[in-house]
Amino acid sequence: MKMSPAPLFEDVAGAPSGGVAHWLDTEDGVRIRAAHWSPKDEARGTVMIFPGRTEYVEKYGEAASEFVGRGFAVLSVDWRGQGLADRLLDDNRVGHVDKFTDYQHDVRAVLDLAQHQNLPKPWYVIGHSMGGAIGLRAVVENDSFAACAFTGPMWGIFFTPLMKPLGRLTAYWGPRFGLGEKTPPTTSLESYVLSQPFDGNVLTRDPDMYKMMQDQLVAHPELTLGAPSTIWLREALDECSWLMAQTAPATPCLTFLGSHEQIVDRKAIRARMANWPNGTLVEIPDGEHEVMMEAPDVRGPVFDQLAAHFSAAGTDPEAKAALSS
Repeated sequence: MKMSPAPLFEDVAGAPSGGVAHWLDTEDGVRIRAAHWSPKDEARGTVMIFPGRTEYVEKYGEAASEFVGRGFAVLSVDWRGQGLADRLLDDNRVGHVDKFTDYQHDVRAVLDLAQHQNLPKPWYVIGHSMGGAIGLRAVVENDSFAACAFTGPMWGIFFTPLMKPLGRLTAYWGPRFGLGEKTPPTTSLESYVLSQPFDGNVLTRDPDMYKMMQDQLVAHPELTLGAPSTIWLREALDECSWLMAQTAPATPCLTFLGSHEQIVDRKAIRARMANWPNGTLVEIPDGEHEVMMEAPDVRGPVFDQLAAHFSAAGTDPEAKAALSS
């Protein structure tokens, strides 16, 4: 595979020492960025973190520290159109993808990197928000992962009753009128965490974690991203419909949902997990969208449960045999 050294902003990441970042060229010619970290002792496997929309590898530096501290190697990625990966429109502030399944090109590049770098197996995946949609398709379509986990996964997009018809109308008719690369009404091209004060935010109830997100973007504004394009919205809605129509895979799954979730569709998450025979849904009281970035007394137990979930799957003889074949 084609790869080369890439920057990693360790000054703001809060990540373990020894992290390495790479530029990766996907099979359809898009340059993305991935980074990985390893524990000093023998690893219990590799956790691949699939970030949400607008996110970037440094945002998960502290999550990488949590997993490395529990004995796992960690890999994360800048999806196409965000972070330091290639932006796909002339206006870099707009999040865009031509087809939602294009993100699977990025997934394959990440898996190739993990193989090339000999990142220890078993491999696990945790997808947050949009990364939950990308991750679920990856789990459905291949058997690379011994277990999967999701936090606030985008298996449906939350709209208020008033906004739902407008959102769908915009998504499906906007591109027909040449507005596909424009952002939907009421959205902003400014970064959410830089334009929204902590009070009233829908991401986390921990002011320290919110400030960490703000500080990262102030220090490295090239990481910022605003609203999605209308085409992205259409593609995301179609992807959510496809995902909800799939039979749950056999892969063991642990999903976290904040009780105050206001970005993705809580009903879709509950419905998906209710039909996942090998799955468990944990609802976090008073939790917002970012359960891995809530206060220490919340996120600590979340990481403990994730580590236990992955470790249990890693000791399954059938899972180990399948991954080593």
